[in-house]
Amino acid sequence: MTAENVRWGILATGGIAAAFTADLVDLPDADVVAVASRREDTAKAFADRFGIPRAYGDWEALARDEDVDVVYVATPHSTHRAAAGLCLANGRNVLCEKPFTLNVREAEELVALSREHGRFLMEAMWMYCNPLVRRLKALVEDGAVGEVRTVQADFGLAGPFPPSHRLRDPAQGGGALLDLGVYPVSFAQLLLGEPADVTARAVLSDEGVDLQTGALLSWEGGAIASVHCSIVGGTSNTAYVTGSQGRIDIPNGFFYPDRFVLHRDGKDPEEFVADPADGPRNSFRHEAREVMRALRAGETESPVVPLDGTLAVMRTLDAIRDHIGVRYPGEDTTEELTPA
Repeated sequence: MTAENVRWGILATGGIAAAFTADLVDLPDADVVAVASRREDTAKAFADRFGIPRAYGDWEALARDEDVDVVYVATPHSTHRAAAGLCLANGRNVLCEKPFTLNVREAEELVALSREHGRFLMEAMWMYCNPLVRRLKALVEDGAVGEVRTVQADFGLAGPFPPSHRLRDPAQGGGALLDLGVYPVSFAQLLLGEPADVTARAVLSDEGVDLQTGALLSWEGGAIASVHCSIVGGTSNTAYVTGSQGRIDIPNGFFYPDRFVLHRDGKDPEEFVADPADGPRNSFRHEAREVMRALRAGETESPVVPLDGTLAVMRTLDAIRDHIGVRYPGEDTTEELTPA
């Protein structure tokens, strides 16, 4: 990859695919050249909406398109393994939406496949790419609050969601944890790494997915993180980092903040505000730029969203599900990642 525009393919045509593509088409060094869906009419409608030249009615046609440098996988997370695996096996680089997969076994298979084929792979954890979150991480690493003692984070939606909704559907990996809880868990692990111990409790739906989950993560150094997610109650969606010499408060929307406040012991509070030049707080352009930077540098993974970190988060999510008793259909079977 050189300085030429990076050619993107979009796999899926739902809301998150549309939001990402809307940001992507505004980047001068990105070209969206193809889109795929399970239905050709859906793909064509999406292509017409965004001025995309090629529309495919099946995933494999996009995966085999050699004019595509990288595919953004935006399918439901229950099909991330199959969709991303198909693209990697056919030589495409991949940016895969969060949660990366249903479980760590699937995640390990995708990572192994990317390394086998020498392809770039990254989870679309846009929070990690947010400039203000990166600034916060740097401050914590520089000792701004001393040794981190506690992290608190929550993400909840008021709902209610009917049983037919994807968030209540076990076949689509429904529940609060994988869709929302991945953010508080990822935030805690961004600052503290993988926990040594995990415990959790949840309220389950009649379908067997979690309506709300609370987890306590702990580290050998003494740090503790309290994380919560819900699809039955709108929470404040805030986060707090407390250290031995201060704390950081992140108001509503910690996963795409527009500000945070640093409280150092014995000093006046310092407010850090997002640069207006970075665009709207809900912009996906930062993760897209990181992917394109890595591709041009010849990297097969991003240091901002490293694969080992993604696997560590998946292990924690698996541990939480073990505690709360949530299993998804077909999890105990192994499917081929490569095309027949």
